[in-house]
Amino acid sequence: MHLAYPAVLSALLFCTGLYGVLARRNAILVLMSVELMLNAVNLNLVAFDVWLSKAAEETLHSGQALTLFTIAIAAAEIGIGLAIVLAVHRNRGTADIDKLRDTAEGHETDGHDTGSPDSEAPAAQKAEATA
Repeated sequence: MHLAYPAVLSALLFCTGLYGVLARRNAILVLMSVELMLNAVNLNLVAFDVWLSKAAEETLHSGQALTLFTIAIAAAEIGIGLAIVLAVHRNRGTADIDKLRDTAEGHETDGHDTGSPDSEAPAAQKAEATA
């Protein structure tokens, strides 16, 4: 098999994952797109390892070792990332990245005026209730 086939497939997978990261608003879909990009890199590592092992007399299989390392890192990343997304969804009620960014910057989306003294009282009561 030629090297071009897995390289083109890997490029298509990576571009699909990049589009998913840039265009999606849901944090879980962004994590899935990052996983797709990592799998494209793994495919490239294995394809180039097989291609280089045919050209050289000694076979180190360093591409396959790097692929195993990348899979282990990706598994840890998705576990921690999913735990963070679920915790944020439990606290904020949404996994939409734009809404989370607006609340982190201090923009209220529920219509309350943050400058009035009446809006500070419910926030203080909510903070006391959760503590």
